[in-house]
Amino acid sequence: METIVKIENLGKEYVIAEKSRYLALRDTFVKVLKLPVNLLKGKKFRKKEKFWALRDVNLEVKKGEVIGIIGRNGAGKSTLLKILSRITDPTEGKITYQGSVASLLEVGTGFHPELTGRENVFLNGSILGMSQKEISKKFNQILEFAGVEDFIDMPVKRYSSGMQVRLAFSVAAHLEADIMIIDEVLAVGDAEFQRKCLGKMDEVTRTSGRTIFFVSHDMGAIRRICTRAVVLSNGKVVKDGNVEEAISYYLDDVRSISQKNLKNREDRRGKGNVRFTGLHLENDECKSMANAISGEPVNIVLEYESQKNYSLKNCRVSIVFSDKIGQELFKCCTSVTHDGNLELPSSGKVKCRIDRLPFGRGDYLMKIFFEVNGVVEDEVDGGGLLEVLSGKFYETGKGSPQGWDGKGVLVDHSWKTN
Repeated sequence: METIVKIENLGKEYVIAEKSRYLALRDTFVKVLKLPVNLLKGKKFRKKEKFWALRDVNLEVKKGEVIGIIGRNGAGKSTLLKILSRITDPTEGKITYQGSVASLLEVGTGFHPELTGRENVFLNGSILGMSQKEISKKFNQILEFAGVEDFIDMPVKRYSSGMQVRLAFSVAAHLEADIMIIDEVLAVGDAEFQRKCLGKMDEVTRTSGRTIFFVSHDMGAIRRICTRAVVLSNGKVVKDGNVEEAISYYLDDVRSISQKNLKNREDRRGKGNVRFTGLHLENDECKSMANAISGEPVNIVLEYESQKNYSLKNCRVSIVFSDKIGQELFKCCTSVTHDGNLELPSSGKVKCRIDRLPFGRGDYLMKIFFEVNGVVEDEVDGGGLLEVLSGKFYETGKGSPQGWDGKGVLVDHSWKTN
């Protein structure tokens, strides 16, 4: 099979900028004037701190392959996609392409907020390499797929983020590119549109043999459409090949990390004005628990701290539970249990109580979020590990059905016979 992308010894180094106070113009002049004097005195200057976001990445991708790029936050996934998309240059190494490239890394990339949806389709299509004739030919297909017909002549600045991502994905999906690069952007769309996008990616690989690089934290999506998966960790490829084996490797890594001190975890996303500092389980007497029991109550306690004088007046805290193969099972969120805005002190604890834990015996991962005014301040994938022991979930005193431990949620039900 023909090689369409070859990545050789790829590396990307960044300089970590130092935080400094605001400098007035006179301060800048003084600093410049003092520089020769300081050099004569032999005064040492602090070296800039650097880090490698990617290092020694080598991949050979065949035509028609769908490559899932997975890894914890900060592993280097987005950096790799930006280099593949030619948004940023590598520090070392090279990439050789045998075909055209289209990328969709952010919501509405290449969209102008003052232009209408129609105008942006032509603008975005041109940026991605389509001719005006090609765009006109496929315009109705793009519009139908995006489902924004009623709003196509409205300025994009009035679109919701979901509408923008539907239109942006639709333009990219109808581009006759040999290589498509897609980030976690699909998470913005609703569940129906996500299924539609996954179906479209299936279609373009089967019918036109396109190659796709796909980054996602949704292991179900990776399992469904990818023919191969690559696991990144600390900027390096640690696993490459079979999708199931790569997912298992990644989840084992997340499980091991989830048992480490939450406060010191670096694999997190968000603005950082608020950070989770701890997670533990408690019973109703506020005593710590090492394990939860199926069918019994459990309290999940999240500890947090915020920056000094940072207002926590419109907060949302969430926990997403996943099984051992990475499939998300359900989400507990303050937005559905509290009317109006949730206001919290600058530091403290929030406690999520589940009256009857609906899990069978097994280990479950918890992804945790802290949002303020709709902005994610802290997100930790695998922020905690929930170990569940067998319990008496059903009235018969039994736990999960035979062979079902760790595979999903338990539901009260009954049977009738004639």
